[in-house]
Amino acid sequence: MKWMRSVPFLLIIGLIVADDRPIPSTLDGPFLPVTRRFDPSLRRGSDDLPMDHPRLRKNVSYNFPEQISLAISTPTSMWVSWVTGDAQIGKNVTALDPSSVASEVWYGKKSRKYTSMRRGVSTVYSQLYPFEGLLNYTSGIVHHVRIDGLEPETKYYYQCGDSSIPALSKEHMFETLPLPSKSSYPRKIAIVGDLGLTSNSTTTVDHLVENDPSLILMIGDLVYANQYLTTGGKGAPCFSCAFPDAPIRETYQPRWDAWGRFMEPVISRVPMMVIEGNHEIEPQISGVTFKSYLTRFAVPSAESGSNSSFYYSFNAGGIHFLMLGAYTDYNATGAQFAWLKEDLDKLDRTVTPWLVAAWHPPWYNSYSSHYQEFECMRQEMEHLLYEHGVDIVFSGHVHAYERMNRVYNYTLDPCGPVYITVGDGGNIEKVDVDHADDPGKCPSARDNIPEFGGVCRLNYSSGPAEGKFCWNTQPEWSAFRESSFGHGTLEVKNSTHALWTWHRNQDVYKEENHGDQIYIVRQPDLCLPTTKLNLSLLPRLVLPHPTAHSY
Repeated sequence: MKWMRSVPFLLIIGLIVADDRPIPSTLDGPFLPVTRRFDPSLRRGSDDLPMDHPRLRKNVSYNFPEQISLAISTPTSMWVSWVTGDAQIGKNVTALDPSSVASEVWYGKKSRKYTSMRRGVSTVYSQLYPFEGLLNYTSGIVHHVRIDGLEPETKYYYQCGDSSIPALSKEHMFETLPLPSKSSYPRKIAIVGDLGLTSNSTTTVDHLVENDPSLILMIGDLVYANQYLTTGGKGAPCFSCAFPDAPIRETYQPRWDAWGRFMEPVISRVPMMVIEGNHEIEPQISGVTFKSYLTRFAVPSAESGSNSSFYYSFNAGGIHFLMLGAYTDYNATGAQFAWLKEDLDKLDRTVTPWLVAAWHPPWYNSYSSHYQEFECMRQEMEHLLYEHGVDIVFSGHVHAYERMNRVYNYTLDPCGPVYITVGDGGNIEKVDVDHADDPGKCPSARDNIPEFGGVCRLNYSSGPAEGKFCWNTQPEWSAFRESSFGHGTLEVKNSTHALWTWHRNQDVYKEENHGDQIYIVRQPDLCLPTTKLNLSLLPRLVLPHPTAHSY
């Protein structure tokens, strides 16, 4: 079944790979659902790396920068972040003085010839537990500096730190992205979710480096510091199973510092844009949550008109990215919804034709794990994204891979987004293997209760799953799924075509070796954001059996 029956001849030539097999496109869909069955050996490699692992150890002295990272601020400015000083962990901890070390970035277009310097802000945070036997933590000094006046598609060299001590980092380099334009796009965007710090995480990051991206989206559940007791030791795939007597969901905050060191070789030269996941909640004294996430990362919330680091937007060439928060108010009466509507209403699709959204828990998911967990968020927000023509949605949370057919409100729709789950970065909780449509694997009403928001469990009103909570076969909106660790890359070719590739960790890393690959094709003439589609005028959208609608 095809929504469109022809593709221009020159485009067809561009879609041919080296072995003469054409790469499929979304114009060839909707596709019959496919499941690539799980290889049990792939559950190996999910043990966390020890703190004395060479990639996690601190290799600088006290006041010198470490955990250096970049994030986009605007098309002509960049955030540079790092940490100095030693974190403390113990029953009694004393916070460092952020003013004791300066926050400077020296930068220029030539190596060792810095023509500009900017100063920024610094802070510390603490993770405190009012329970006997639990250890407290206070961080090193976290620095954030915004450097501006940057030219597009230009290499810059920089050092960060305090020049008066002197305690400056070694020289690093990054390349700015193109300005917003329908004809300019980032070279390659890497998308990673649920990464952690395991042997599989190292494979994921090593493969990502081989891909040489110009931008990274990290879509939640970064570190998994909350799989540990405050005393450290060995982490557990299931915290409540391993530590049933814990008085609170403890964290071992030094894992955050280890993760910053682990990622620094990549994110000190490639900007990484983050969004929060459930493992970033990290409750502590007085109900404080998300303290590490909110302190360690600079995001362009203010630059995009948001009053919260939980949600924001940014441009990278001709792509407008929406980074949405699932663990803050997403209701239609809330601040995030109002910000999102305003952000979408002022969007100029002649300048940024592509609209890509990302948040942590998926709305469309056929695995047992987290099945319909954030159905409330979908019911509140999906219509707004659909009406404004969102092209692609990336999520994590489910530790497996799944790509959907274009869908809206559980109905196959040529103008719906392509939803993709890539929560398979390689974390300690291991890969998810059970599907909700497998015999005996449909979750019960007690399963998949979200850590934020309400429960909006629904049964389907028609089609193969009529009257049921779960399908008994792979849903027609699920095009392809596989339980393997990996990551994805998005290469936007022009204003209508983008190549999506999913790379599996177990594959020998070669350019022609892909777990999944497809061209995602926009059809702006068919799917104008302001157009109310008359579906009777469109080609038949569904496969031979009826569509399963939600109530």
